[in-house]
Amino acid sequence: MEFSNPFDNPQGLFLILCNPRQQYCLWPQQCALPVGWHVACDAQPQADCDAWLKAQWQSLHPHHQVSCEGEGV
Repeated sequence: MEFSNPFDNPQGLFLILCNPRQQYCLWPQQCALPVGWHVACDAQPQADCDAWLKAQWQSLHPHHQVSCEGEGV
């Protein structure tokens, strides 16, 4: 079956990207990286990406908000 949306392909390989605010996103390997994001985890099946995120992701708050809250801003 052909998937028109690469995010819907259960056989696809995905990268985990990170931006300067330490926000993560799942990204299809075959798509160009969006500006301002870098690869945090190499391409792997979506289930493995989910496991990586579960182990690495510490907070739903972006890094800049955590830093500001810690400084009393």
